[in-house]
Amino acid sequence: MAGIFSFTCSCCGEVHEGSPSFGFKAPDPWLSQPDEIKEQGKISDDLCYYTDEDGTHYFARVIIEIPIHGVTDPFMWGVWVSLSEQSFNHYVETWDEPDTSKGYFGWFCSALPHYESTHSLSTDVNPQSEGSRPTLCLHETEHELYYDFINGISIEKAQKIAELCMHG
Repeated sequence: MAGIFSFTCSCCGEVHEGSPSFGFKAPDPWLSQPDEIKEQGKISDDLCYYTDEDGTHYFARVIIEIPIHGVTDPFMWGVWVSLSEQSFNHYVETWDEPDTSKGYFGWFCSALPHYESTHSLSTDVNPQSEGSRPTLCLHETEHELYYDFINGISIEKAQKIAELCMHG
């Protein structure tokens, strides 16, 4: 491994060091809800739920790591997944002492820059110990994000995505 990821940004000319890490403050379905629905729901840095005409929807913030070829640390995304009520409740109940032996099925609920729609990709959510956010494992699918998750990305692609995130 080459160690630390760094690049000179083609947009701003600055040198950026360290593997890219970007997160989303809310699940996309939450963002599209009217204020009255949001006021009855709840969102924090890690958990979210709301009730609409379709029922109650539950979400957790997780980490998905994409390896970067030749670099020690991965490209990290802080994304949201939807969980069933049972999985959400178990996750909350075991918050202080995560049950790392039990994973949860979830649906991807964040739109990632560069990739075609990532909504509703099926995932497994794996709780982590010591206060770390759960990690995400994508189910096999014909999607560029799954391919990158399994095979990693080039330094050039990591730079391209990072620049898109930082500068639109």
